[in-house]
Amino acid sequence: MKSKDNSLQKLIVILGPTASGKTSWSLQLAEQFKGEIISADSRQLYKKMTIGTAKVEGDWKWTGLNRNYCVGKTQHHLIDFLDPGKQFTLTQFRDLAVKHIKKIHKNKKTPFLVGGTGLYIQSIVDNYNIPKVPPNKKLRMSLEEKSLEELHSLLKKMDPVAAEKIDKRNGRRLVRALEVCIFTGETFSSQRLKGEPLFNTLQIGIDIPRELLYQRIDMRVDEMISQGLIKEIKALLKQKYSWDLPSMNGVGYKEMRPFIEGEKTLEECTEILKRNTRRLARKQLTWFRKDKRVIWVKSYEEAQELVKDFVK
Repeated sequence: MKSKDNSLQKLIVILGPTASGKTSWSLQLAEQFKGEIISADSRQLYKKMTIGTAKVEGDWKWTGLNRNYCVGKTQHHLIDFLDPGKQFTLTQFRDLAVKHIKKIHKNKKTPFLVGGTGLYIQSIVDNYNIPKVPPNKKLRMSLEEKSLEELHSLLKKMDPVAAEKIDKRNGRRLVRALEVCIFTGETFSSQRLKGEPLFNTLQIGIDIPRELLYQRIDMRVDEMISQGLIKEIKALLKQKYSWDLPSMNGVGYKEMRPFIEGEKTLEECTEILKRNTRRLARKQLTWFRKDKRVIWVKSYEEAQELVKDFVK
């Protein structure tokens, strides 16, 4: 479904679970409708992490005075730009994505927001008012010493609403919610408020049969291994990127740690990665299905027609 305010600049969102085909669809749509792509993937923003994030292969090219990540002729934004040792907040994503969307319109092109990180997408679609609390290293170190159960219990006391919504196993989000509560003196949930829409948005979800999705996930993981995932991880570790970093602790990397440290076989770790990726896909679908504005389509042709009608 799209926003009713036709006076707003238009934004097309292509979303879906990992391995559903978002990259392929978005590249075709961007080429047909003179578009540029803003990545809404919390993993693909890191440099030096290509195989484990299933990042589309591109090249950095100069376009006028700007250097952009390009796949063929299509410019991409918020991808392959951040050092793996750096933190990147939702506020930073939202502000940069909005800036890129407006600039794309200024250049008379069509913006496509593409990815599987639901929170990133929702922050743009619903114009989140996000608390601007910078990460506090000392507090985070103290909180990260606690177990997930302790973090969740503490958040439940400080912000029951946020505790209900945040995955109990997502330590990073639990710590962030507590950080905001502690430094602002207000609940995390009350601060993430929706603002007036910034864009007239069309959200298209890729509806793929679960069995086919799982087959694609298994194939993708096997390809990652054959393409050199282990080599990529070892190169990152050699550059002193720690397993404790958010970048190294995501699906695609942490599963290989037992193999690299000699605790499990490659086959065992590969199966764990497949299992965890399937779990990630289910979580993504659960998140996206809650938004009744998303139009779910089974074929590229359906998406093509929706976009064609929307951009008229």
